[in-house]
Amino acid sequence: MPEWLIYTLASVLVCALVVSATVMRHRRVDVDEDTSETPDVLEYMVMMVGVVYAIVLGLAIAGVWEARGAAEDTVRREAQALYEIDRRLDVYPTSFRTEVRGHIDAYARHAVTAEWPAIQQDEEPGAAGAELLDRIRTELAHRTPADELQAQAYQPLLDEVAAADVARHERLDGAGTTLPGVVWFGLVAGGAVTLGLLFALQIRRSVRELMLASAFTALVVFLLFLVWSFDAPYGQSGTDSAQPLRDLYTAAV
Repeated sequence: MPEWLIYTLASVLVCALVVSATVMRHRRVDVDEDTSETPDVLEYMVMMVGVVYAIVLGLAIAGVWEARGAAEDTVRREAQALYEIDRRLDVYPTSFRTEVRGHIDAYARHAVTAEWPAIQQDEEPGAAGAELLDRIRTELAHRTPADELQAQAYQPLLDEVAAADVARHERLDGAGTTLPGVVWFGLVAGGAVTLGLLFALQIRRSVRELMLASAFTALVVFLLFLVWSFDAPYGQSGTDSAQPLRDLYTAAV
């Protein structure tokens, strides 16, 4: 299911729940209840709860945003290392260049088409990717330099393979959710409490107050959706975060 559809359904359902609860409460309110004023203590409590929840929600957004940025940087470093290997192969014979570039193509395709779906489903990606990268390392390490140019390119090529290997391990280690379950419980429970305080403020059934309540509810749902969307460093769905690796084999077509 697309993320925009998930957000739309969640926002509509929660807003409808808040508006329905407000209308039902207004119908059942005691005729003797004074709803003209809200106690000062209640307003202070509502303000404090809102501030605390805003701080916690802001820290959660900052945390998942930083994790998403680090994940994207890891993929770029992995793709850049493989690209450098591809470029530095120009000093080798055509047959050798074609063979190694075929291994790079196979590795990039495997990472995008096999490892990314496994990452998104919290499954082990297997050892095929490591074997493909080892094949690139073996081909380069066992190739004896035939001239000065190849000798100068030999060690940098091995260094780039090592950099790609490090980035691959960081990518696999960084897969999965960023926030633990207890934090998610706090975010959802805090959102429910914050929205529940709308009723403590004794909102009525006027169009203005219902619109404000719906807008505030939609904002809370959007922020929680934002945290959920970025909680997976490599995305909740699709392989958009794998674009740097996809460019490696699409450019070779």
